[in-house]
Amino acid sequence: MAESGTIDFLGAEVDESGVDEWGLSPTRAWVDKQLPDGDRIAGVEPLRGGWTSEMSRLHVTGPGGSRWLVLRSFVRPFFVRHAEGLLTREARMLGLLRDTGLPVAHLQAVDATAEFCEHPSLLMSLLPGSVRLDDEQAEQRSALLAQELARVHQVRVPDTDRPRTYQPWTSPETVRLPDITGRPELWERAMDVLRREPPPYRGCFLHRDFHPGNVLFTGHGNGLRVSGLVDWVETSWGPADLDVAHCSSALALLHGAPAGMELADQYAAAGGLLDPDPAAHLYWRVLDALAFAPDAEKVAGPWRELGRTDLTPARLTARLEDYLQALFHRYGC
Repeated sequence: MAESGTIDFLGAEVDESGVDEWGLSPTRAWVDKQLPDGDRIAGVEPLRGGWTSEMSRLHVTGPGGSRWLVLRSFVRPFFVRHAEGLLTREARMLGLLRDTGLPVAHLQAVDATAEFCEHPSLLMSLLPGSVRLDDEQAEQRSALLAQELARVHQVRVPDTDRPRTYQPWTSPETVRLPDITGRPELWERAMDVLRREPPPYRGCFLHRDFHPGNVLFTGHGNGLRVSGLVDWVETSWGPADLDVAHCSSALALLHGAPAGMELADQYAAAGGLLDPDPAAHLYWRVLDALAFAPDAEKVAGPWRELGRTDLTPARLTARLEDYLQALFHRYGC
């Protein structure tokens, strides 16, 4: 899910070692065609922490100076099959969001069907900052996440530009439960919630994959700021509660259940609107949490790659259970 690295790119040294590896590849030729006359690729460097795609930052130099671009390429078979829809959606959303004030990349070009590149690819500007997943200043970052998410949900789009309706990422038939657990009744209760009909909702613009791995930060202390929102391939229309749920689940896994429970309050304080019905809100929270069962496998690898080696499968399962227990304690109906 996360699609960036922990390097703070402002002032980073240029690494030209990766340019020769591209050689005269179709992707290199395609990127070259997107550059103004006189510009050239001076450096290529992989970005860490991606799960759905390979990310590279490109150092471009030319008569107008130096700048950075990011190339996103889908290489895994599942995502290659769905790349046309995903990358076309992201390209459209980057254009739609450009004048909203949200810190999003500027689209440069897209080859969603790999007509010119080895793999389906999207080229965009590089945003400043870094992904931060450690516990230091986690509470401050959470408050900023809540404020930024409220801004995302305030985006107004014409009906003709409305993104697709959200898609659930799990179901009672596909949830993978822990092989061994000391709280089987907790999982059964969670599955009972998932077996209900989805509650009615007032739709809004959703990022749909909003979590700490897709948000860039700059600064420290009182100067901490959100500098970028990335990964818009899942942009959808649906309940604000679902975006809040997804970020809350990630925070619970990264920092513990209390962090996951705090975000909704921070979001409301930032002006966000959640479903006033506790049972409805609980449904969206459990729906998202169970998509991570049993041990957050899909995000655990990228998170460990970005330094969170403490997030073992056992710890993530325990935190997910603690989070579900906290949800039922607060919203259980």
